[in-house]
Amino acid sequence: MKAFLLAAGLGTRLRPLTDHTPKCLVEIGGRPVLDIWLDALEAAGVDEVLVNLHHLAPLVRAHLAERRGGPVVRTSEERELLGSAGTLWANRAFVDGEAEFLALNADNLTDFDLRVLIDAHRSGGAIATLSVFHAPDPRRCGILTVDDGLVTGFTEKPAEPPGDLANAGMYAFSPAVLDLIGPPPRDIGYDLLPKLVGHARAVSLGDSWFLDIGTPAALAQARDEWQGGRAS
Repeated sequence: MKAFLLAAGLGTRLRPLTDHTPKCLVEIGGRPVLDIWLDALEAAGVDEVLVNLHHLAPLVRAHLAERRGGPVVRTSEERELLGSAGTLWANRAFVDGEAEFLALNADNLTDFDLRVLIDAHRSGGAIATLSVFHAPDPRRCGILTVDDGLVTGFTEKPAEPPGDLANAGMYAFSPAVLDLIGPPPRDIGYDLLPKLVGHARAVSLGDSWFLDIGTPAALAQARDEWQGGRAS
């Protein structure tokens, strides 16, 4: 199985830390977030991963060159950021012939078992399966409405959220999803997910620990709570 690990962001909210360290190499519990994700993907049975790069790309490539074991990792450097869905579209040949693939935002940290997402997708019969959680501040997230597992509505960062069920940025997609993107580059949240309403299913993170580590406060929280690969 293959996966996209979306890691090209600038990490502007974490400056000055990210002026010299790519966001995906920021350490939690003494390990780069990138390595935590690659280990999780290996545990889920993923054997090949494409990581998109932009900010400080040479540092990420150098780190990957020193990594031993785990899934095969390919990189795709974007001279200009393509947007999350744009990355999928530009590298659609990577998943040509696959029955399904994963796409994951490397900005997040979680102990969620990705096999739950994969199994839900394979048994659900939809072209997309989205991971969801209950957000403490729904206005900062993509918010879904779900009826009996089927996604019936989606709005990215709504001013007046209809609920608190939020997109966790971990997706299982069938290749047919790529036909809904097309050029020019697009964003998964703003451009792709609204097209999947009525065609995607949702799977809950349940009691799994989950956090977007994109702010100094969130990063400090993650470093305080994340112990040995699991949240305390």
